[in-house]
Amino acid sequence: MRKSYGEGEMRLVAVDGVSLTVTAGEFVALMGASGCGKSTLLHVVAGLLDGAEGGVEVFGQEMVGRSERDRTALRLKDVGVVFQDHLLVPELTAVENVELPLVMAGVVRGEARAQAVQMLERVGLEGLQDRVPDRMSGGQRQRVGIARAMVGGRRVLLADEPTGNLDTDSSRAVVELVRQLCADGVAALVVTHDPRVAGAADRVLHMEDGRFVPEPSTWGQW
Repeated sequence: MRKSYGEGEMRLVAVDGVSLTVTAGEFVALMGASGCGKSTLLHVVAGLLDGAEGGVEVFGQEMVGRSERDRTALRLKDVGVVFQDHLLVPELTAVENVELPLVMAGVVRGEARAQAVQMLERVGLEGLQDRVPDRMSGGQRQRVGIARAMVGGRRVLLADEPTGNLDTDSSRAVVELVRQLCADGVAALVVTHDPRVAGAADRVLHMEDGRFVPEPSTWGQW
């Protein structure tokens, strides 16, 4: 798969001919320096960026070349996305944030609420369902973000620096949650700079200049 920006002399290749398979139950970490293309790759897989060359298949459904509406529908069904900044809706409570994608997918509100409550319990936030994001810690907000990403039985988790703004204990809790989801059959691709996060993964991939490379022997040298 290849993704570029601009045209002619201004063309920038962000992802250059990579091939990747993540199987059910696998936790794959993607590492690399800032600007190497790892977030672009994640966003193409998620269907948040269009215009890639090649294919991105999610459970037999092709993501590349679909309309924005179709890509959104596929995410609502199978793909959950988590960002470093959790992007929760600040005016909504935890349970309202989690049930939002279900409501968007057409699930009746009572059933959506029941699934959201169950998912919040699954990520260890029982009793906090009525709190708004500003009344929660960073780790709690990120767990709400993961609950929102995985509610409704989604089978793929894509996370972009999910521990980037968290302290050590909160980061450890988020990583453990990802591992638990993978034990339940979720396929997880996690972009990270943190070697501790990578150390918890089943497999680590390294990117440099838009391509996968062998593990660098030394970071920070030219």
